Amino acid sequence: MTEGLLLFAHGARDPAWARPFEIVTECLRAARPDTPLAMAFLEFMSPDMDEAAAQLAAAGCTRVHVLPLFLGTGGHVRRDVPVLLDRLREQHGDAIEWLLHAPLGEQEAVLQAISLACLAVLE
Repeated sequence: MTEGLLLFAHGARDPAWARPFEIVTECLRAARPDTPLAMAFLEFMSPDMDEAAAQLAAAGCTRVHVLPLFLGTGGHVRRDVPVLLDRLREQHGDAIEWLLHAPLGEQEAVLQAISLACLAVLE
């Protein structure tokens, strides 16, 4: 089984908005060079989820972890992501298992890092 990681963010008209996500992607690729990884955006930027999923399928992934790079479970994570994942399941059938994880901002390690960053401004 080949596992991949699909990072999913909102997207923006300003290309500079994506820089933190590009840094995260670079760090992940350096840390796990053998793990297929793709970044996707909901709107305004590319690749979109279909294109990123196709990259991971072409890399031979049979299980893909989908990680929304959102601070919380808002409308996009609740409404848009499930529809997009259903479409991927239809397109790829049983060849790939798509595992949706909680948004990044709801994960304990991220909450701790944000808290520490907030405290750091007071020092």
